[in-house]
Amino acid sequence: MILRKRTSTARVGVFAVAHGTYWEQFDGLYGNIMGYHADFVSMVKGNGVEVIDFGMVDTSEKAFAAAEKMAGAGLDLIFCNMATYATSSVFAPIIRTARAPVVLAALQPRRALDYTKASTFMQLENDNICSVPEFTGVAIRLDRPVADVVIGTLYDDPEARREIADWCGAAKALAGLKGARIGLMGHVLEAMYDMHADPTAVAGAFGLHVPLLEADSLAARYQAASEAAVREKIKVIQEEFNMPEPESDPVTMKLTDEDLYRAARASVALDTLVEDENLTGLAYYYEGQPGSLTREVISALIVGNSLLIAQGIPMCGEYDIKTCIAMLILDRIGIGGSFAEFHPFDFNEDFILVGHDGPHHLAIAEGKPILRSLKKYHGKPGSGASVEFKIKEGPITMLGITQKADGSFKFVIGEGESKKGPIPPTGNTNTRGFFAPTTKEFIKKWVMEGPTHHYALGVGHRADTIRKVADSLGIESVVVR
Repeated sequence: MILRKRTSTARVGVFAVAHGTYWEQFDGLYGNIMGYHADFVSMVKGNGVEVIDFGMVDTSEKAFAAAEKMAGAGLDLIFCNMATYATSSVFAPIIRTARAPVVLAALQPRRALDYTKASTFMQLENDNICSVPEFTGVAIRLDRPVADVVIGTLYDDPEARREIADWCGAAKALAGLKGARIGLMGHVLEAMYDMHADPTAVAGAFGLHVPLLEADSLAARYQAASEAAVREKIKVIQEEFNMPEPESDPVTMKLTDEDLYRAARASVALDTLVEDENLTGLAYYYEGQPGSLTREVISALIVGNSLLIAQGIPMCGEYDIKTCIAMLILDRIGIGGSFAEFHPFDFNEDFILVGHDGPHHLAIAEGKPILRSLKKYHGKPGSGASVEFKIKEGPITMLGITQKADGSFKFVIGEGESKKGPIPPTGNTNTRGFFAPTTKEFIKKWVMEGPTHHYALGVGHRADTIRKVADSLGIESVVVR
């Protein structure tokens, strides 16, 4: 019943390069080259992105014209298809003015020449690598280095396809950040120095805007929510969640009708806030006075947050805008993005519990997520419905965004495994995270990178894709291994 409000796509420019002199010299070469180019364009389109094909650029005049078109096309990524040898004069005008990362794709049609029938024509059809050093060298001389070079074959090359897919995933994340509106509401949970972030610095680094919102405006929408909308939201919640009896934790209860109603009403209010403010995401923390309407609303947001995260709108507690951005990146790449931190080790089986109270990405849950009523939110005021699940078994990726002493941002990235096994029935999300070489060694290396105590947690191993996002933004990144 959950439909995405925000899609994950990107606008990718593609152009082919060649040495225009060849066309008169070798009849039929142009048609063959353009056929290969069409196949490359189809490969890129297969990654769920919008592709703008700028065609063949085989003279410097065409290069200047293409550069001008690209500048106004709102591109998130550019692939230069090294279709055959080309002089760097057909590339310099484009790399000099490109506003998006430029990736050279040197994918030759044949795995090898047929040496018994080899000809200059066949060589030129497969000369994709020939001018790559010329292009990268000129790009560096212009102080505009290319983002990457993909080398391989155009057909039956899973590694090359994966590299193209990784870059399309990175482009989706870059597109998601561009012009995003990540709201901030309330204040940092008292004493969490690692959560503080300057909205101007955030806007400058990630190309987004940070609307500053009032908790009272959400409370007003809570009061204004219609009973019909609340009843409809209750149906969605009942469809999407299990509501079992409590287990070992005395803090938990079976979900009460009162907590279900409050959660549904708060979810309706959140939906309205997101639409009215055109939000891409929200990071918040607010307590309100005991017994106040504001506290009633703020303490009932967890379920509505989780529903919105599954719809592509990251919602982050504890005012953690940096992790909200990390969640957005993972979501747009297509691997989820739950709000997470480290919980206790299991030194017997060499894993650590990774999770958090509050909102999570329902799309990556292992089985149907659970709702429990909590008599208290540990470390925070209030009580109410809370989400509990573990993420899907298999590979996992973590992205933490932190800041250094000079104020610049840094990506801390890690990969591990989620494995089967029980989790504590505390009304919070927890997953058994296993890391190499040992979990203890990995965690020590992670904390020594100076992360915040939160991070975004997703499925799959996508550290390489995330590094591409960081590099494209000019942000330092480290993969902890």
